[in-house]
Amino acid sequence: MGIKITLDMQAIKMLEDEAKKSAELAMEQLQQDIQNEQTMPFDTGDMQNNQTFVAVEGNCTRLVTGSPQARRLYYHPEYKFQRGKNKHAGAKWLEPYISGDKKDFVRDAFVEIYKKRTGV
Repeated sequence: MGIKITLDMQAIKMLEDEAKKSAELAMEQLQQDIQNEQTMPFDTGDMQNNQTFVAVEGNCTRLVTGSPQARRLYYHPEYKFQRGKNKHAGAKWLEPYISGDKKDFVRDAFVEIYKKRTGV
């Protein structure tokens, strides 16, 4: 008994491309949610509005904050953060998305976007 399997390589390529685009859009939703939650330190807004961006390199999609002070601010909760523009500003602004109450945010956003884009 023989079984013949034919793969639709064009459909597979389309699904792979949509996965990459869905990951990028999910990261953009993460970036927007961080801004809406007002948790990132904010003085002039450059770090949040200009230096934080979605970077896509091959199969890797990341949210990057490229400002020189980002690492220092992120890892030092003892700093006294001004809260005039972002009322919840402080260190470790990504923790809710890593291990806190929003840890499924990116996954859920990706699944929703991917389903809409592919119908799968």
